[in-house]
Amino acid sequence: MIALLLSCLLLQIIPIPAEYTPAQGVCTRDKICVKLNKCAFKRTVAALEPFQQQEAYRLTVKPGRIVIEALTPEGEFRARKSLEQMRLEGTPLPCCTITDWPRFKHRGLMLDESRSFKGVEFIKKQIDAMALLKLNVLHLHLDDSAGWRIQIDSYPDLTAKTAWRIGWDYFAWEKGGYKFSTQGSPEATGGCYSKAELKEIVEYAAQRYITVIPEIEMPGHSMEVGYAYPEVLCTTSSGLSCRGAWDLCPGSEETFTLLEGVLTEVMDIFPSPFIHIGGDEATMTTWHDCPKCRARMAREGYTDVKQLQGYLIRRIEDFVRRHGRRIIGWDEILETGVSPDAVIQSWRGTAGGVNASKAGREVVMSPNTHCYYNYYQDLIRKEPAACGELVSLRFTYGYEPVADGMDPALVRGLQANLWCEYIPTPEHAEYMLYPRLFALAETAWSPAGRKEYKAFRKRARRLLDSFRALGYKTFDMDNESDLARSGMQRFPPEGVPIIVDDE
Repeated sequence: MIALLLSCLLLQIIPIPAEYTPAQGVCTRDKICVKLNKCAFKRTVAALEPFQQQEAYRLTVKPGRIVIEALTPEGEFRARKSLEQMRLEGTPLPCCTITDWPRFKHRGLMLDESRSFKGVEFIKKQIDAMALLKLNVLHLHLDDSAGWRIQIDSYPDLTAKTAWRIGWDYFAWEKGGYKFSTQGSPEATGGCYSKAELKEIVEYAAQRYITVIPEIEMPGHSMEVGYAYPEVLCTTSSGLSCRGAWDLCPGSEETFTLLEGVLTEVMDIFPSPFIHIGGDEATMTTWHDCPKCRARMAREGYTDVKQLQGYLIRRIEDFVRRHGRRIIGWDEILETGVSPDAVIQSWRGTAGGVNASKAGREVVMSPNTHCYYNYYQDLIRKEPAACGELVSLRFTYGYEPVADGMDPALVRGLQANLWCEYIPTPEHAEYMLYPRLFALAETAWSPAGRKEYKAFRKRARRLLDSFRALGYKTFDMDNESDLARSGMQRFPPEGVPIIVDDE
């Protein structure tokens, strides 16, 4: 283990490969020989899981040539990305052999385009970074109360009325009273993606073996939907519409007509086997007094309005399943009832993932404790506005996705989430992502037991220099505080000694 880590100091690759053997000399010719689906490499990876075999590769750097072995073009692509990282150093390639494969099948990043619309070129740029880091899932949060960002032909007012707002960032919009606007208005900010643009993103990602998973949020976080189409809102017992409500009305058939119409168009754009349907933070406050919700509860024999969320999620899941897809939902959907086929995404710490695993369900781990990159990464006084606790590079690197009591076979993987209430610009977003996304990439790809923070930190600093040269705005590791370097999560009182041992 020590010998491997020491040798990998010479190999500036993130994530650290499963196996690495240095050799004498450097490569003097840029000739690449590709061998796909050969018997010798099949034997090498025969004991791996099928998804690991799909992405496995062997990269052999010799003085006179470079040899790539893989079972699939995807494995070849992963090898080429390792080679690309090695070349970023600008020095001759050291001779070596790398044999590599992923630990998890889901290695993801979520970008919140609702709170802060950033556009096609920004997303493509992050896809390029993801490919270099061997991440393979881009989760796009395309709608929320702050704005609807996807063209829907059957419901054009979703974008016409809510893709633009008054307030250049989320909090300016909030302070101004949650006012929406129209495109071209003097104070309007925002935007939306056309279907053609989203298909372009999907194709760009697919060429880099990255799957794009869309999220259509329901039933909470849906104020903008009710603004555009009030028929999906609850009414009071006196018949007044609950204008400005946070939640959709699960008692209204119009709600399901809209959601199914939207999802039909979404699934036409995104070929992903998964559709994310949200399911988090529904307030349910308007459901108690709504005649339509009370009638639904009476028909279904429900005694608690929470059961209405389960009804909505299961009904939408059935619709999605009939179209040959599976749903992913935030961990709240586990509490109100969903089929065993649904994937649970654990965000409120790790409890949702642990409970889902114990119930025999597949999980994606993205706990806010470690994987929320809208949280501070260093001292509040030196960082741009953020939220939450201190999620430093060292702290996020220390995360282990398979917690006690979980079945490793049910952990699909892990994901970083970048919520953008505090993050209005592309530059700010990149500053929050890099280098923390390096840490998640290594945890998601590299075998358990291969990780060691001191060695990773040295590689991360060098790769960060390369990212800046490629035009990414990044956090400054050289000026990271002792508190962040210590790996503490909470901000301690003044005067508490900080111990750092990462240099």
